[in-house]
Amino acid sequence: MQNTKLMLTGLTLVGLLALAGCSFPGVYKIDIQQGNVVTQDMIDQLKPGMTRRQVRFIMGNPLISDTFHANRWDYLYSIQPGGGQRQQERMSIIFNDNDQLAGLSGDFMPGVSRDQAIMGQDGSPTAAPQAQPAEAPKAEEPAKPGSVLEQIQREVDDVETTPVPMPAPLETAPQ
Repeated sequence: MQNTKLMLTGLTLVGLLALAGCSFPGVYKIDIQQGNVVTQDMIDQLKPGMTRRQVRFIMGNPLISDTFHANRWDYLYSIQPGGGQRQQERMSIIFNDNDQLAGLSGDFMPGVSRDQAIMGQDGSPTAAPQAQPAEAPKAEEPAKPGSVLEQIQREVDDVETTPVPMPAPLETAPQ
């Protein structure tokens, strides 16, 4: 009886430790990413009238190209940080009958890119401050004699162009 009680207590303790190892603090859990990474900067590059090829160059291949909706490409992206909540973003790109970009729908819309937001620009045209008069752009001054810039300019000016040899055309007559 004593041995069974001790063995049952030991097995229970080992089982609890094994289960605790699944969520033990300090255990690294990887981030799980799936789908196409879509950024606001990619969306801002899209313009109405772009061809499918141009859109594919910017966005990459669509995750879903539906047979029943040939004019719609779907881009899905999900990430689940280790131990965190899963986040999902969706973007649908719609083409017209001429295979040109006609519309967008989803979690991203054209607007202020992240780069513009960091630089403090909101994408809207701003009025120039009227308190300061506009200065005329200065003409470039020639390089000082003996300077590195003058040596570089002289080397560029002295470069001789070499004609590229053209191959002879192939005969098209049958033999």
